[in-house]
Amino acid sequence: WPVVKSDRFRQNLIRYYSFYTGGFIAFVLLLAIAEAVGLPKRWIGYCFLVATFLLYATIGFLTRTRDEAEYYVAGRKVPALFNGMATAADWMSAASFIGMAGTLYLSGFDGLAFVLGWTGGYVLVALLIAPYLRKFGQFTIPDFLGARYGGNLVRGIAVLATVLASFVYVTAQIYGVGLITSRFIGIDFVTGTFLGLSGILLCSLLGGMRAVTWTQVAQYIILIVAYVAPVVMLSYKTTGNAIPQIAYGEALSKLTAKENELFNAPQEIKVRDMFTQEALRLDKLINTLPVSLAAERTRLQAQAELLRADNFSSAADLARPEEQLKQIATTELAAKEYWTRERNAAQSRAAVPTHHGQPFPGATETERDYARNNMLALIFSLMVGTAALPHILIRYYTTPNVREARRSVSWSLFFILLLYLTAPALAVLAKNAVYHNLIGYNIADLPSWVQAWGRVGLISIDDINRDGILQLAELTLDTDVIVLATPEIAGLPYVVSGLVAAGGLAAALSTADGLLLTIANALSHDVYFKMFAPKAVAERRIVLSKLLLFIVALVAATVAAQKPTHILNMVSWAFSIAGSAFFPALVCGVFWKRANRWGAATGMLGGLGVCLAYLYMVKFGGMAPWFGIRDTAAGVFGVTAGFLLLFAVSLLTPKPKQAMETMVDNLRYPVLKESPAIKP
Repeated sequence: WPVVKSDRFRQNLIRYYSFYTGGFIAFVLLLAIAEAVGLPKRWIGYCFLVATFLLYATIGFLTRTRDEAEYYVAGRKVPALFNGMATAADWMSAASFIGMAGTLYLSGFDGLAFVLGWTGGYVLVALLIAPYLRKFGQFTIPDFLGARYGGNLVRGIAVLATVLASFVYVTAQIYGVGLITSRFIGIDFVTGTFLGLSGILLCSLLGGMRAVTWTQVAQYIILIVAYVAPVVMLSYKTTGNAIPQIAYGEALSKLTAKENELFNAPQEIKVRDMFTQEALRLDKLINTLPVSLAAERTRLQAQAELLRADNFSSAADLARPEEQLKQIATTELAAKEYWTRERNAAQSRAAVPTHHGQPFPGATETERDYARNNMLALIFSLMVGTAALPHILIRYYTTPNVREARRSVSWSLFFILLLYLTAPALAVLAKNAVYHNLIGYNIADLPSWVQAWGRVGLISIDDINRDGILQLAELTLDTDVIVLATPEIAGLPYVVSGLVAAGGLAAALSTADGLLLTIANALSHDVYFKMFAPKAVAERRIVLSKLLLFIVALVAATVAAQKPTHILNMVSWAFSIAGSAFFPALVCGVFWKRANRWGAATGMLGGLGVCLAYLYMVKFGGMAPWFGIRDTAAGVFGVTAGFLLLFAVSLLTPKPKQAMETMVDNLRYPVLKESPAIKP
């Protein structure tokens, strides 16, 4: 009877989501027809935003629950296929949807570290962690670590690491939501951020994991259609081949030929030399502070006055000296920070570009070695971070049994690869279009989308030689703009831009839902219930979880509204933090019976501390990276320190009790009949 009931449930799900997919495609086609007959672009943006928010809110309302198992783990009845889709949506955040293709655009070969690290991490999940967590049962990752190592010490450290990693990650998602809403419905970034927050809360506040799961399945369908469809159109328009993965080779050949032409052009060399001189000038200003501050203010004021008196000067010409005056008008420290940023940007523009397909670029053997070291370290950090992210691992608590947990990992990887195998092709196709259709053209005649994204702050043009022609070194594209601007780069109808925006929102909202729920559940279940109020009823814990979810969401939105850094940077930090804090303790908790409470606690704190210290010192403290490994790969040091400390301290302190060793045996070996949870 349970098997028959499960099959019927799966068949009903397939039928419901098939109707939903067909309805969504019909909705997009109707909007395309409406655009053709004159519907304004802004209204198309409104339609996509309102329709998707209403859809997610409806699913959240229909799946509301107060049942403990339903709220925390969706009743443990999500089939592998649908858990794979939900995990893929939970996984493919704004970083994957928005940031990865942009990073591949700017970094070329080196950007493949994200594709390799994130997909390789699921091999670790399938082999080392997911089946054992499902066999253990319960609700959260701190639950497992607290039971495996005994006591509240390890549980408390796990909660701290869960909140820290998830908060950094969710801030990036809310930032992505604000970016999309501000661009596509014409509102300011801060308003767009908090508007997107309302969509996040509508999904997760009422039904917990149950609502989030079925919303994420719907969001995956939207995001994968929104990502792949414009790339297929761009591929066909550029190469005549509608399969971007196959067209990739031809597009890369065209791009390489264009790079050879541009990189050695006399005008490009002249512009790079001018940026070199600008970097030297700014460096001199920094080194001669505070004397240089007064002199530079006087120079900029005089330049602004001349531009005001010149009837032929544009508003853009006048804005630059006025913006510089504003940046250095406050204090000597503010001037130094501003000039340092500008000098670094000028040095970046002055550098000779590297070919998209060139591995480990560098002028010297040492630079090439450092590039190789950083790529390998980043792959490692992303792999172990993938295998340790709490909001992903708890998804494997939702399957009916261990076998379904293993299968859902395979489905997750399949659904993720649909996007990840498309991203490298998108980067090359978009770069090809920019190099052929923008570089070398009159700046005044550039497409309107360049100005539109410039107003959001994701595209900037600095005509340093004042010839009115756009050179490659004069154009700066933010990594977060490539995917969102793909339809406009390809000259596609605006409805496709709205579709991409809806996909980006789906990616960001789905991940944000899972992250906020993870933070709230860790605080309400592991801190309040497990550590302070073990007799608290389930309904009270669920209410507390919802309240905490709301508070954390507001705090994260406030931080995201400050635009702290690029989406992919924040996400990479979250992976390093999660891997450093959790990976050694999780793996040793399953495969090394000698690992004990003191070893796990020391390893988690030590790994987390090393990771955070390295990240801070390289990113904000001015420390030179060790072996060329940048802050985004700080996890390579944190995980190493975590394993060493866990091994050393475990061997120097008493071994765990027999009951704990029995628990590890029960986790690692199959039994004929699974228990709902394994406890020591």
